[in-house]
Amino acid sequence: MENPIIDGIAHVAYNVKDMKKSLDFYTRILGFKHAFTLPAQGDPRIEYLKICDGQFIELFYDKGEKEPVPPKSTNNHICLSVEDIHEVARVLEEENIELVIPVRGREGSNWQCWCRDPDGNYIEFMYIHPDSQQARA
Repeated sequence: MENPIIDGIAHVAYNVKDMKKSLDFYTRILGFKHAFTLPAQGDPRIEYLKICDGQFIELFYDKGEKEPVPPKSTNNHICLSVEDIHEVARVLEEENIELVIPVRGREGSNWQCWCRDPDGNYIEFMYIHPDSQQARA
C-alpha cells in the first residue's frame, strides 16, 4: 500500500496471574510509568503502563474465570492505533476479513473495531480521541 492505514501500536495486553509481581517488573525493572487503572464493577480490571506517548501495556487481572486468549498464552490481544477507524473497517471488510467486533464508540471517546489474524489472534484497531485517558496520560 502506498499510504498505510496503521499509524502505530497503541498497546499490547497480557493476562497476569500476580499483578504485584507484574507491576514491579514493568515499572521498577523496565521503567514504565503506571498511567492509570481501569475498573470493572468496582474492582480494578486493567492496569495501564505507559511505554511512551500513545503507547501502553495493558495488564489484565487474571481472575481464573476463563482461559487466556489465545489459549495457553498470556497474550490477550494487540491494539493498533489508527487515524480513521471507519476506513480500517472498510478495508478489512473489502478483504473479507470478519469484524468480530464492529466499529463502536461514542462522540468524544475512543473508537474501536476488532478482527482476528489468520492464526486466530485478536487484533484491536483503535482511534484514540484527544480527550481520552490514553491521550492525556
